[in-house]
Amino acid sequence: MKRLHKWLAARETIEIVEEDGVRVLQIGGNAIQSAMRLDAPDRIELDYVRAMLAFLLFHPDPREVLMVGLGGGSMARFIHQRMLHARVTVVEINPGVVTVARKYFNFPDEDGRLEIVIGDGAEAVPRRPASCDVLVVDGFVNGSPAKDLCAQSFYESAFAALRPGGVMVANFMSDDKRIETYCRRIEESFGRNPVLLLAEEEDNLIAFALREGPPRIAWSDLKDRARAAQRFFGLPLEDCLADLRRRNSNTRQFLTL
Repeated sequence: MKRLHKWLAARETIEIVEEDGVRVLQIGGNAIQSAMRLDAPDRIELDYVRAMLAFLLFHPDPREVLMVGLGGGSMARFIHQRMLHARVTVVEINPGVVTVARKYFNFPDEDGRLEIVIGDGAEAVPRRPASCDVLVVDGFVNGSPAKDLCAQSFYESAFAALRPGGVMVANFMSDDKRIETYCRRIEESFGRNPVLLLAEEEDNLIAFALREGPPRIAWSDLKDRARAAQRFFGLPLEDCLADLRRRNSNTRQFLTL
């Protein structure tokens, strides 16, 4: 393993290492926040990031994406590069993370479709009512979701920040004993259960919560959307459908939302 850099920024240790042609970002511990394969930098390397991009199954053509937490910026960069109708705003509390993403992970400069906001996502989201089609919540502190990003008040603000038909996608560790509590809070704020998806390596559990929209989606429609994501973006989202069936209320014909 080759260490490229290690330093303290905003009271968190930020470390960049390389192994077997993959550059990895670690913040505040050994958990991997982001990874980039050096010979394929534009590919989504981490399974949980691919799972989070399954928001395309619920909102196939977002125009405004609001993200809390940048990491190495692989998801924001992917959306910016590949979804040309989408505008991406990223709220990141640690300016050192932004510096690292640009220096080591090919993160682009801001332009008319990409904005970086330095600040606390728990404070920024409530200031943006009805502002986004997709809200991505991926803020961690020492390997656990940031407490303020799992509070009932935050999920109320998340619901308000979405436009009708919009979707929040939140990343949790699959062994977190508080997941049921988080899901109950999401249900209370959104008026429906979140849809859960276990990432391929089973370390991360992704929750999708829709604001309004249909009470169910046909599996045939989800399959069509997954195939479109594969065709246009190279994302193997069809692989997610089996776990969506196992983990959520459904019938032979429909996924219940």
